[in-house]
Amino acid sequence: MPLDPIKIVQQWFEEAIHAEPSTPEAMSVATVDSKTGLPSLRLVLLRGVDESGFVFYTNTKSRKGREIEKNSHVALALHWKSLGRQLRVEGVASKVPEAEADKYFASRHRGSQIGAWASDQSATLENRQILLNSIQQVEEKFKDKEVQRPAFWSGYRVKPQTIEFWEDRADRLHVRNFYWLDGDLWSKKLLYP
Repeated sequence: MPLDPIKIVQQWFEEAIHAEPSTPEAMSVATVDSKTGLPSLRLVLLRGVDESGFVFYTNTKSRKGREIEKNSHVALALHWKSLGRQLRVEGVASKVPEAEADKYFASRHRGSQIGAWASDQSATLENRQILLNSIQQVEEKFKDKEVQRPAFWSGYRVKPQTIEFWEDRADRLHVRNFYWLDGDLWSKKLLYP
């Protein structure tokens, strides 16, 4: 494997888009509660990856948003079963620029845009009807006009500090290539399975 792990990630992701039958962009994001020290894990959708990092979007008031605000160190994982591959990333999350968040939000389906306004993500919901009423109110507010991105909805870019490429082998002697950022340059080592 070459010493540019981002190029490998992009290649693997492109191959997964064509090979993985269901949601190849599904990515686990782990954050940590700064008070309890307990980790929290959930799936989001990877919306881009380049030299500057891995991008996903969410409500910044959600649990993950609040936890990233207090501790920006996160871990990511992608698994492509059909390819027998897994990708693990550890890095630091920061918000994407406003213009980038605006552009992505504008590309979303209108129902998703409405949902971003209507859902108080991660808060307790007494009953589903409250959410449905909220959706109706937001739909009325934006009737016959473009839905603007709410200030509490944005993207995060995770700048990787480590990236591990895992490849399945029938004998369980999996191949694990581990990259870490050493200053501005990537270094690499092979790990035991």
